[in-house]
Amino acid sequence: MICDETGCCTGVSGEASSAGPNVSVSITSAGLGYPPRAMASSLASLSRGFRRSYIDHATLTAQLRAWVEAYPALAHLSSIGTSPEGREIWMLTIGPEPERVRPAVWVDGNMHASELAGSSVALAIAEDALAIHLDEPLAFPVAPHLRRILKETLFYVVPRISPDGAEAVLTTGRYVRSVPRDSRLHGGTARWIAGDVDGDGLALSMRKEDPTGDYVACPGAPQIMVPRTIDDLPPFYRLYPEGHIDCFDGETIPAPTYLTDNYPDLNRNFPFHWRSESDQFGAGEYPGSEPEARAVLDAAVARPNVFVWLNLHTFGGCFIRPPGDTPDEKMSPFDLGVYKQVGEWAEAITGYPMVSGHDEFLYEPGKPLFGALSEWAYEHRGALSYVCELWDLFPRIGMKPTKKFVDRYTSMRREDCVALAKWDAEHNRSRLFVPWVRVAHPQLGEVEVGGLDRRVGITNPPYEELPGVCEKQSALMMRVGSLVPRVVIARVELTPLREDVTAVSVTIDNQGYLPTYGMRGRKGEPVNEPLSATVKTEGCTLEEPGRARVVLGQLEGWGKGLNAAEQGVFYAMSPGTDATRTVRWVVKGRGSLEVEIGSRRAGFATRRIGIGGGV
Repeated sequence: MICDETGCCTGVSGEASSAGPNVSVSITSAGLGYPPRAMASSLASLSRGFRRSYIDHATLTAQLRAWVEAYPALAHLSSIGTSPEGREIWMLTIGPEPERVRPAVWVDGNMHASELAGSSVALAIAEDALAIHLDEPLAFPVAPHLRRILKETLFYVVPRISPDGAEAVLTTGRYVRSVPRDSRLHGGTARWIAGDVDGDGLALSMRKEDPTGDYVACPGAPQIMVPRTIDDLPPFYRLYPEGHIDCFDGETIPAPTYLTDNYPDLNRNFPFHWRSESDQFGAGEYPGSEPEARAVLDAAVARPNVFVWLNLHTFGGCFIRPPGDTPDEKMSPFDLGVYKQVGEWAEAITGYPMVSGHDEFLYEPGKPLFGALSEWAYEHRGALSYVCELWDLFPRIGMKPTKKFVDRYTSMRREDCVALAKWDAEHNRSRLFVPWVRVAHPQLGEVEVGGLDRRVGITNPPYEELPGVCEKQSALMMRVGSLVPRVVIARVELTPLREDVTAVSVTIDNQGYLPTYGMRGRKGEPVNEPLSATVKTEGCTLEEPGRARVVLGQLEGWGKGLNAAEQGVFYAMSPGTDATRTVRWVVKGRGSLEVEIGSRRAGFATRRIGIGGGV
């Protein structure tokens, strides 16, 4: 049951219920919510409450359309695909003239169905990007020169990659990793199918008393089931998902997995280092086999101008950076330095550390995760991409740090469980635990149904914490988003050579932090189209017509990352003119030149140049 701040619980009709705080009912059509904050600006007046609630597809769609209708010159809504249940996978593009190519930031969320906070944070970043264009105040400082850069940067925001999965979680509480479907051939094999057994509208857990049971109720927090030890006394329990067994033979109870009835894991379905099911659980039939993953792939390939990519997940309170398949010593030093810079900002602003996907976030040592989106975005698209695991629950309950960050998920002691129950009562309005209720199961006989409702407090932050999570993540993104390259025509020089003949020199700079190709370790990727200079004449002619298009290559940025060897304090030297290029033409006659310099990745700078007194 999800309750608002008054302690009232909302049912399907939206009316207040007199049920106590531990009685479970269905969620309203607006999703999981907390009363919205007071509106402070014209932009805030359009809010559908995403900073203080976990909203359903209809509300998310209404939010996006509200922005588009209010600011049609800045906000542009498109669907990049349709889910199997018929829901649009929305992309919001923020910035004037969205078809004009320039560097872009990509933000996506809610690839994993229960990780609803990703949608809220993605929408908050979108809202703050709009606020920068509208010169509205933000909850955090952004320097004027960074605002100017951000106004020239496109934002592509995909707030919910898995709308079907999120809807299933919001309405039933059932566990869904990514998508609420399973098209595998099971051949009559028994498996668990999640569903509501006791009629409370939720599908959580079932426990059945059994002398061979491997779980017991936690001493001091009996609502939590913990692994049995040799010192424990009965009752012992077997723990299963709430639901029924498909193809049950009446005796053999199958072992549930997190993908038992919801397959595959979208974050194993992307092309970089994809492995089939025998090597990577949850991989899908082939890379991009799922419509949600394919929609993201197609949208990204059509937008080679993405330089920064944020993939939002929950929970853990950390950022995870590539590469996930090799140690840091094999990584480009430049790329590592850039990630260290972003990591320093991330920890200062959000309190979350940035960890290596290979060294600190492998679930099994020596076994990388294959087919992840952020890895594909870095390795194939050359983007400064990373994951954020929103919501730092572990320090809230006093858990001790582990040597490897990923081990925190499996290192909960019983005293940590007691601390979790105490924290839930004191800081989360007792949202986590649904009392165990005895019911007669049609297949298993007497069982108890209830247990953890992980949605608010474990998988996602409490509503009261969500505004702060949104604010900090957006503040960080406005810094990282300002790292994109900036191609500008810095100088134009006209030199008369003889009568009606003029030499034209155009100097182009990359005044941005990142190179025009993005991350250095991926410079050779096909997405990194070289810069070129194209000139069109009017009233005059080029002495060498074959130079109407000149390939210029790539330009470095001024940024070097954190602690770059070439920027040591004791030997401070710059690498020459690697961020500047000059192109020259000889023009006959009078008229004008239309010069365009850039690429479909880094964007274009244009200039109209009068020749010999021409316009």
